[in-house]
Amino acid sequence: MIERMLPSAALVLMSTTAFPSVDYVVQEKLHTIAAAPSAANIERDIAKLVSFGTRHTLSETESETQGIGAARRWIFEEFERISAACGGCLEVYYSTDVIEGTPRIPNATEVVSVVAIQRGKNDPNRYVLMAGDIDSRATDIMDSTSAAPGANDNASGVAGTLEAARVLTQYEFNGSIVYAALSGEEQGLFGGQILARQAQEEGWRLHAVLNNDMIGNIAGINGVIDNTSARIFAEGTRMNETPEQARLRRFTGGEVDSPSRNLARYIDWIADRYIPNLDTMVVYRLDRFRRGGHHRPFNDLGFPGIRIMETNEHYDRQHQDLRNEEGRHYGDTIEYVDFDYAAKLTALNAVSLASMAWAPAPPTGVEIAGAVSPHTTVSWDAPSAKEQEIIKGYKIYWRYTDQPQWQFSREVGNVTEFTLENVVIDNYFFGVASINKDGIESPVVFPGPAGTFEVL
Repeated sequence: MIERMLPSAALVLMSTTAFPSVDYVVQEKLHTIAAAPSAANIERDIAKLVSFGTRHTLSETESETQGIGAARRWIFEEFERISAACGGCLEVYYSTDVIEGTPRIPNATEVVSVVAIQRGKNDPNRYVLMAGDIDSRATDIMDSTSAAPGANDNASGVAGTLEAARVLTQYEFNGSIVYAALSGEEQGLFGGQILARQAQEEGWRLHAVLNNDMIGNIAGINGVIDNTSARIFAEGTRMNETPEQARLRRFTGGEVDSPSRNLARYIDWIADRYIPNLDTMVVYRLDRFRRGGHHRPFNDLGFPGIRIMETNEHYDRQHQDLRNEEGRHYGDTIEYVDFDYAAKLTALNAVSLASMAWAPAPPTGVEIAGAVSPHTTVSWDAPSAKEQEIIKGYKIYWRYTDQPQWQFSREVGNVTEFTLENVVIDNYFFGVASINKDGIESPVVFPGPAGTFEVL
């Protein structure tokens, strides 16, 4: 059955002021989560990670105080302490595999990440994930012994992940949340590859990967000091798109509406409404120019993933031996980390994770019709029985094709098909989100294979 909007003269005239604007239900519990991350906790955790001297993937593993082995054991113990405080609500484990024969890991080396899962009560096989990287490096990528404190790159991301876990384990969610401290990033993104492969093999419905890589620097090498903005990197067309899907996309659009892009729009939307004094810049690129991060292995397998990081980088403080030359400091040391800023970006992650985990899953089977018609019809699959327990209904979104954010929306009830009368399909991009009974929404899903949050 197709529900139809009542005709109106304003809609027939196609005045943009006649369209419903995007509205939302204010969630006080999301404001509470936004205010919760502690800069002091983040400073303490970064200081502890720095104290291990180097966390290079090939560094010491037996010492209790130095090297990546000591670092990952401390992270594991910290997740267990967080779990104890919530009555054992986290499943903590090592994600591991042996890597060898690569340019940066020539000899057999166990790459070990630390993962903690907070199981959802309604749909535990639906996941959202936050990650930071354990490892650090000096100038020589193969130097596993020199001091490499890695305070911002990327103790800040791991500290943010630990702090998000402290905050969010005080709540119960419908979907599951994964907190991951990934190893082997500098040597080839291996920790992410290992965990992404596990997610694929075990059939995780993984709808969001939030990779946090450098969230503590506010002073750029460009001379800009800025604690009010952050970047969200998001790829366009999905990596595993088939030739037939590419042919369809050519005629329907979707180049800027991959699940990663709509995940980025969602987080940008969260920042505008729940994170004070923070403006996020969505960057239409997988990562920085010709560079990479730990969301990429997940993107490679079709999972939606983005990178959250500072806006202005300081390259003297990345991948550098500790030294001073002609009054200029080189090296990634803790005195250059802004802990309040890191707490702000941690809050952005925590609110985004909480919102998605409370919301129903993004709709599946989204399709659109309306060629040579004055009307546009959007349809989607019925929710599972478990999802039906929490769903209030659905909201259709649309925007002009040259606009970065969704401009118009209409809540349409708990249906699986709806027609927007006198809204011409040729002039807009469309999507649909699911809404829970408290009014919390999922990310918007663009129709067809180009936009689905499910792995194809």
